[in-house]
Amino acid sequence: MTALIQYASLHASPWKNGGGSTTEIAVAPAGASFDEFDWRISLATIAASGPFSVFPGIDRTLTLVEGAGVVLDVGNERRVALSEREPVVAFPGETAVSATIEGITTDFNVMTRRSRCSHQLERRVVRDFSTLERRSELTVLFLAEGESLTVASGSERVAMVRYDALVLDREEVWTLEAGQATVFIVDIIPNEEE
Repeated sequence: MTALIQYASLHASPWKNGGGSTTEIAVAPAGASFDEFDWRISLATIAASGPFSVFPGIDRTLTLVEGAGVVLDVGNERRVALSEREPVVAFPGETAVSATIEGITTDFNVMTRRSRCSHQLERRVVRDFSTLERRSELTVLFLAEGESLTVASGSERVAMVRYDALVLDREEVWTLEAGQATVFIVDIIPNEEE
């Protein structure tokens, strides 16, 4: 069943270290804690430089939504400047990551438990019309930039505003309509049973 998640109905929770907050958009199973989820999608506001929480067994992808950007030191191996020019970074959740910011940033965060599933994230700019052909059993569409987006299939038509998300779990072709918008398309792919 298609489900619209309105950003206006969500609530932010402060981080334990006081360096920011997180707004959970969707999680499976529903109501799962950080130790139990198969996958989790959220918005994170980073308000102060400092370390990220460590999530063993989790694969993470961060995408910049708003702000000047953030520099991430990922383990001892690489430094990544998450910015409009390079808006996406992926890393294992057990890796020590530290963030340095010049101003408050908002980031879109996808986490999947690698023993159960994986994810792919596509960042797409929509001008007028774009076609979305489903690639997985479960897809989450997030309106990252733009005032509004209309998502339509042969049987449904859904209006979204900025930061709303739409969970698609049927194999269909969808049309995305907007004057101009940036959307994140997240495909959740369950692991094949052995």
